[in-house]
Amino acid sequence: MEEARRQVQRQLELIDRQITRRAAALVPHQRKRHGDRRGKSSDVCMVLERYRLTLAALTAERQPEIDALSRKLARQDQAIAAHHERQQIALSRAA
Repeated sequence: MEEARRQVQRQLELIDRQITRRAAALVPHQRKRHGDRRGKSSDVCMVLERYRLTLAALTAERQPEIDALSRKLARQDQAIAAHHERQQIALSRAA
């Protein structure tokens, strides 16, 4: 039961890494220009904003899958907690 939970958690982490990697690849990195410091702050802000928007769009695409895995993880957590509780009750009765 706990191994199945770990697998679902790994799936969620994998999706997160895939989304982050894809967003970073889709947003071009700012090229450094030597000697030209004007507009540097606004360029960085534009790149960051584009990254955030891309990340949000990619996350929205995978949201149904993320939600399903999150629900499954919550059910597994509840089942594991109930199992541990039953074990504690059984141990206290045996003592």
